[in-house]
Amino acid sequence: MTPITEVEGRRLALSNLEKVIHPATGTTKGEILHYYATTAPCLLPHLLGRPLSFLRYPDGPDGQLFFTKNPPPGTPSWVKTVAVPRSDDKNARQVMVQDLPSLMWAANLVVEFHTPQWLAGAPALADRLVLDLDPGAPATVVECCRVALWLRERLAADGLDAYAKTSGAKGLHLYVPLEPAPSERVQAYAKQLAVEAEEELPGLVVHRMTKALRPGKVFVDHSQNNAAKTTAAPYTLRARPRPAVSAPVTWEEVESCGAPAQLTFLLTDMAPRLQDFGDLLAPLLDPKRAGPLP
Repeated sequence: MTPITEVEGRRLALSNLEKVIHPATGTTKGEILHYYATTAPCLLPHLLGRPLSFLRYPDGPDGQLFFTKNPPPGTPSWVKTVAVPRSDDKNARQVMVQDLPSLMWAANLVVEFHTPQWLAGAPALADRLVLDLDPGAPATVVECCRVALWLRERLAADGLDAYAKTSGAKGLHLYVPLEPAPSERVQAYAKQLAVEAEEELPGLVVHRMTKALRPGKVFVDHSQNNAAKTTAAPYTLRARPRPAVSAPVTWEEVESCGAPAQLTFLLTDMAPRLQDFGDLLAPLLDPKRAGPLP
């Protein structure tokens, strides 16, 4: 029998709680649901108002992975959906996770949470810039940290604040809160930053996706500022053998990183971090921290 749980007055059928999702650690679906329930106060504000895309991995990272923007079959009527502009579908709708019941419903599907850089009320008007620092082996997150520190200084020269989180995979994400600006302009500025980073750090940075250019270097991916693209949300788990989290980090941690393990955080690491630091990405949610796009 599937247990029925009540969450803030909503009845949810939570299934297969004993199923192992992350084989390397034996992490079960029940533990994943517990993680999202306890992390919700910090996670939910980063999802609010944004249409979500899901990467589903119900049989773990070695099973079938499927990326979906449309509301999954069986989405309850009380889960909010919103119309979104999409070139491939005039009547497209996407899920909005606005509260704890919606979060637990989505987590029960075993998903990564991905968001665009704009709010549903203002499509293609970005309120943040994102740079995805992706290392090409043998480069690691250690090299990403060196690039992140350069980008932080470069952004500061334009009066902008940067905040970092792990990607939950191999790299780092940098976020910059912005006064809303057209996604096209934000992406053009992000590309300019990536090109400048490559000019300044030619042995370390590449701004083009071409695989042949990337071994030993950090690809500064600016494309996620495109209005049609999304980025893994803060605090989401990733479809990896271990339950890695896309975890906000301090600049001190970025500066002192000497080995990838220092910036690898699993779901069990997050409760103590949240106790120590609170939400390190809270400034992204504060309009007073947003700077004008240069």
